[in-house]
Amino acid sequence: MNIYDSTDTNDLIVQINKLTPAKKPNWGKMSLDQMLTHLNVVYLMAFTDKDTPSNSVAKFLLKLIIKKGVVVPKPNPKNGRTEPQFIIKNAKNFDEEKKKLISYIEKVRDSGNSNFEGKESQSFDPLTAEEWNVLFAKHMEHHLTQFGI
Repeated sequence: MNIYDSTDTNDLIVQINKLTPAKKPNWGKMSLDQMLTHLNVVYLMAFTDKDTPSNSVAKFLLKLIIKKGVVVPKPNPKNGRTEPQFIIKNAKNFDEEKKKLISYIEKVRDSGNSNFEGKESQSFDPLTAEEWNVLFAKHMEHHLTQFGI
């Protein structure tokens, strides 16, 4: 999937619109509304300074240990560890979170890959446009698969 491509993002939005509040996860602890919010946090972090690691040691460790697993096309494992800032504890409004997610997807697409080339990541320093693509696309695919889409 190419998050900068209109056809791919339109197909992704069709998939997201197949989600209904009745959907249950095939694995994991998140409810559907929590999963949508969890995905939104990743997009929020790409567009704001929220939750930036406070010291260079933390950022170095994230970059050294986590980055390779996040920005390579290999699928995320089921029931993998979720970093604390991405854990959603309370119930959220399904419709609002779904609309917000679609809006973020459209914002990334409309911004284009040139806007993401060398864009600072709060956890991993600058990423290439392709690394951002992999990060967003594989995370989305992982959670849509989690909910049977």
